[in-house]
Amino acid sequence: MIVDIKGDSEVGLWGLGGRERLRRTLAGIPGARLAHAGTPVSDHEPALVLRGDHLFDPRVVRALVAGEGPLVLEAGDGTRVAARGTAGGLSGLTDALSGGRPADLEGAPVVGPTDLVQGYHAKLLSHSPPRVLPISAATAPWLERQLFADAYKGVTDVVTKWLWPAPARAVTRWCVALGLRPNHVTVLSLVLAVVAGIAFYKGAFGIGLVAGWVMTFLDTVDGKLARVTVTSSRLGDVLDHGLDLIHPPLWYLAWGLGLAASWELTPGLHATVALIFAAYLGGRLCEGAFHPGLAPFSMFVWRPFDSFNRLITARRNPNLILLTAGWAMGRPDLGLWAVMAWHGVSTAVLAVRLGMALAARRGGPLVSWLSRLEPGRGPHGLAARVFTRTGDDGGGT
Repeated sequence: MIVDIKGDSEVGLWGLGGRERLRRTLAGIPGARLAHAGTPVSDHEPALVLRGDHLFDPRVVRALVAGEGPLVLEAGDGTRVAARGTAGGLSGLTDALSGGRPADLEGAPVVGPTDLVQGYHAKLLSHSPPRVLPISAATAPWLERQLFADAYKGVTDVVTKWLWPAPARAVTRWCVALGLRPNHVTVLSLVLAVVAGIAFYKGAFGIGLVAGWVMTFLDTVDGKLARVTVTSSRLGDVLDHGLDLIHPPLWYLAWGLGLAASWELTPGLHATVALIFAAYLGGRLCEGAFHPGLAPFSMFVWRPFDSFNRLITARRNPNLILLTAGWAMGRPDLGLWAVMAWHGVSTAVLAVRLGMALAARRGGPLVSWLSRLEPGRGPHGLAARVFTRTGDDGGGT
């Protein structure tokens, strides 16, 4: 599909004008090809015209590119912001944005963002209404808050969900101002992960915890920076997710070795570390067996219980809380035992949920509770209030 962007915004959001944001969004959509002067196109090739002075939800742009047939898209205020037709009628599509009625759009449906996209966002485990909004100096601060909030996973751990959003937004803004890219932040996270591991191994638990907590914070920042500036890359994605998968069990091993080096060997230390590794692997296997084994979505958005479980399940941040508490009490060994116990409980819960999903799968495909929320209606129930956004708030959850 050939895509033409008309106009630009008067101000930028997170360092990007509306036109450039659309260009970057389209670059990541298979089948989308930007119109350039002199580029040969067939008159019958599908074509799309977008207004560059509006902020488009990326899901809406993908739906417009993937869809077929002529249509006109209106924003919530009735402004025409996109028109889809054929390349032979590009000038007519442009006229349609100004209220014209070209012949090839005669009878074409006029739709809104919610007619094209549901609120469920599978990749971010979230639910928020799709939007197309005008960009202006007056609305820019609010739109930037919305963009940052939309970049946040809806279902995650308690630290990431409620402690990190405000400082992460401030640091993300600094990164944009300094011209830092997400991969720069990811590399710094990698360095801090290594520093934390070495400090744990040496028995310098306090230093290691500081490095570890800063690392987890930057692990939140790099993803948000990538999404608000539309600069995600395959390398960055591999580095980020690879780091998240590998370093936690190595930290626990290093913590155990640090105990052995700086304390008298705690009875059962080797068994404690071995059980942590076994439970960590078991939990990851349960998650992998569920998705993609049983369903096209994460285990943690199957039912509301699973989303609440994700807040505290034995992942890195909840475990860091336990290790920090043990160190603060002067008993880092208790911190490691607590991690072992919590890993065991969490993996047992995941195994039970996997068994329940296997049984439920016999009755038909599994469906995420987030995808069943009705479009255009406010959230109902505690889970919906905790894990979804109405689109009117500027928070970071």
